[in-house]
Amino acid sequence: MSEIPGQLKFTRDHEWVREHDDGTVEVGITDHAQTALGDLVFIELPDTGGNFAAHDACCVVESVKAASDVYCPLVGTIVSTNEALIEKPELVNDDPYGEGWLFRLRPDLPGELENLLNDEEYERLLAEDNE
Repeated sequence: MSEIPGQLKFTRDHEWVREHDDGTVEVGITDHAQTALGDLVFIELPDTGGNFAAHDACCVVESVKAASDVYCPLVGTIVSTNEALIEKPELVNDDPYGEGWLFRLRPDLPGELENLLNDEEYERLLAEDNE
């Protein structure tokens, strides 16, 4: 497993969230999730301007093994997507916490970010899943 960079929050569904200075958050899937899925071959990104509730399916990542929904971690509006993934979905496999980000969201309830897991809590979740 690659090292989890600091300043990220996580969901129990294996999405990560990075807060930006402009109030938006960047969202991707964790290294654990991309490893479990295998080589990604297609990503269906959400529409810019789309509004989602927390836990709504908003994106699909498809690998040679299976397709999987990505869930919106917070209530908000999609402000941009990582268009590079259309041509190179493998960026998620190669750099899940960097170039493999999926979308940016403007949260409607900024305090909601505090309900997500920190890196230690996420590591514990992974350890429990492996028991």
